Amino acid sequence: MIVNFYKYQGAGNDFVMLDNRNGEFDSISINTISFLCDRRFGIGADGLITVSNSQDKDFDMVYYNADGSQSFCGNGSRCAVRFAQHLGMLTDSECDFNSTDGPHSAKISDDNISIDLYVKGTIKKYSEKEFFIDTGSPHHIVLSKTLENTDVKTEGSAIRYSEKYAPSGSNVNFISLINDSELSIRTYERGVEDETLACGTGITAAALTGFKLGIKPPVKINAKGGTLFVTFKHDPDTDNFSDIWLTGPAEKVFEGKIEI
Repeated sequence: MIVNFYKYQGAGNDFVMLDNRNGEFDSISINTISFLCDRRFGIGADGLITVSNSQDKDFDMVYYNADGSQSFCGNGSRCAVRFAQHLGMLTDSECDFNSTDGPHSAKISDDNISIDLYVKGTIKKYSEKEFFIDTGSPHHIVLSKTLENTDVKTEGSAIRYSEKYAPSGSNVNFISLINDSELSIRTYERGVEDETLACGTGITAAALTGFKLGIKPPVKINAKGGTLFVTFKHDPDTDNFSDIWLTGPAEKVFEGKIEI
């Protein structure tokens, strides 16, 4: 079977996009997802996204990690918005879509895509240097003073597979504060099982955790693949975050055909 595919990236977080408006990829197999995401034998990507028609929103999307597991993906969602725009599904500078974790909104400009995110619960503090927060996907945060020298794959994998997060695991982010509105980040992504150039939900988790450490919004976050921005509001009475927006580039890299 020959299929058309599209390759998109947001700050180096890259995705295979499939047009699923006719429903042909509703039951795509884990083996097919893993093959398409394989950087040696397939197209190569951190994950795969299907975009389809929606009954109540502008479009529906499903995000699959490279291992075939589903989750919410911030940068993937931003790229899905750009892809839906490319397919002619969007006619305005704002849209609404359904993702794995529920409904989201987006704002579209020539250079950037912004999406809203939601926090499940509050930030959990394990120590002065380690935290946890769920921004649609679970994220462990480690405050580091030697970010460039961190062995992200080894240290991240140990935390991801630790008993604390068994059986499903957690993404792991290593962050370094630069000033009161900027930080740097490196992320080990669950499902990819390696360091990625950027992770939208991880970047958002880092910004919110950074707020607890003195960072003020809007937060500029430097990932290996580029720079993104996070804005939000915080209620000191409930310690809840709201109106959370992730903003950054999302663009088509190329398109082609492949046999599956």
